[in-house]
Amino acid sequence: MLKLTPILLALAYGLIYYRFSAWRTAKELDAQSTELADPRLKRLTDRMADALDLPRIRVNIYEIDPINGLAAPDGRIFITRGFYRKYQQGEVSAEELASVIAHELGHVALGHTRRRMIDFSGQNALRTALAMVLGRILPGIGVLIANGLASLLAARLSRSDEYEADAYAAALLTKAGIGVAPQKSLFGKLEDLTKTRAGAVPAWLMSHPKTSERIKALEVLEARWEQA
Repeated sequence: MLKLTPILLALAYGLIYYRFSAWRTAKELDAQSTELADPRLKRLTDRMADALDLPRIRVNIYEIDPINGLAAPDGRIFITRGFYRKYQQGEVSAEELASVIAHELGHVALGHTRRRMIDFSGQNALRTALAMVLGRILPGIGVLIANGLASLLAARLSRSDEYEADAYAAALLTKAGIGVAPQKSLFGKLEDLTKTRAGAVPAWLMSHPKTSERIKALEVLEARWEQA
């Protein structure tokens, strides 16, 4: 029983961390967001809502500067203020921003948002358990190995989810009559849009698949639909 104690403690930690993270995320989003009210974007989201047989798609503005979209564990969709500002400045089209909304809807529809929160907690639990076990076997480097293994798992899960959400968005945009072109054109802009003043690419982009690979995957989908 004593040998299992580190693993049981890690699992308990993971469960507690999941509950706390979900509560903290919801509270922060409530405090820093408002509903998006943009007539042009609403026309596009209404077309997507019709394609999904929904009364409407509510989109919220998350008041932070980094350029990103977000699907919350409770199913809400967010666009950051920084991303919306790029749209207002003409650097991103309404159709391109709609493709981001479609992508985040994919995360919700495919269950990624809740699973990611659980996965993140599970990864922390795994990291803790491995660090305890490997730290005894390999003092000094056991913790580093545990962190590396957990990070590799997280990256693989994230990239798989991104491809799935891309495919969902492509299908939705096509059904809504918007098409996949805005999705691909936005991918071509993302690296430049998300660079910091120092020219560094943010960590969230590094955890996503390569832009060229995402575009190629979309083109494969388009070719398959054209042949059908």
